[in-house]
Amino acid sequence: MPVRSSATLGTVELGSATMAPEDRAALREAVRLLESPSFAARLASRVGMPAEKLLKAMPRGVSESLQSLVRSTLEKCLEVAVHRIDQPVAAEPDKALKIAAGLTGGAGGFFGMAGLAVELPVTTTIMLRSIAEIARREGEDFRSPEARLACLEVFALGGRTGADDAVESGYYAVRAVLARAVSEAARYIAQRGLAEEGAPVLVRLIAAIASRFGLVVSEKAAAAAVPLVGALGGAAINVLFLEHFQNIARGHFTVRRLERKYGAPLVRAEYERLRAAL
Repeated sequence: MPVRSSATLGTVELGSATMAPEDRAALREAVRLLESPSFAARLASRVGMPAEKLLKAMPRGVSESLQSLVRSTLEKCLEVAVHRIDQPVAAEPDKALKIAAGLTGGAGGFFGMAGLAVELPVTTTIMLRSIAEIARREGEDFRSPEARLACLEVFALGGRTGADDAVESGYYAVRAVLARAVSEAARYIAQRGLAEEGAPVLVRLIAAIASRFGLVVSEKAAAAAVPLVGALGGAAINVLFLEHFQNIARGHFTVRRLERKYGAPLVRAEYERLRAAL
């Protein structure tokens, strides 16, 4: 049961009991993961070229094609999240999934942009299974549609770019933007499942996630398109891509676990305090 308190943050009443030391340490690590440098920054250190420069080098018209590919990929992932996300994975899921991500990334890097249409859905599904495994470890109950959609939510939470405003792109700010779309979609799925293809409520959810996830996909695609990167670099970029979203998932589901234990207001207040100290 969430704890209570007379202490306030604005108009929100917080809990009287403080977090256990191990939970505060877990939250501190979650803040570090969720507010750490963007995928673009990590990519730049690997490729040796700023993401902005890579994106400028992409051929015209590719951006629109990528957005269409991202939306169709997320539609497939929504189906996996609703129907198959609770299926068990390998005995050593992290190792197996990283190997799979490296192999698909290598194939995509070998064929460049032409291979992305085949590689991205496979890589994203691999990432979703990895995210689900992290969620399971943090106590998520996949009988709830909302818990399943929280796995998809990770793709948007990891979509920060170097140009984002720090306040508007913070973890809780992005969750707030997604909250209504996730809540409506969870309610719809609980009542009807995915029987009605193209239902407006599901389209809105996919669009909300795609608007941020597509930014990271564009950066990844731009790096893989560099001739010098090739297949070996494509594999490394894909593993980096997987690790980025695994880190976001670890932070996200740690926060959700602590919210279930202490209540969302207390956890958010402590999160923002730790974030300000970064």
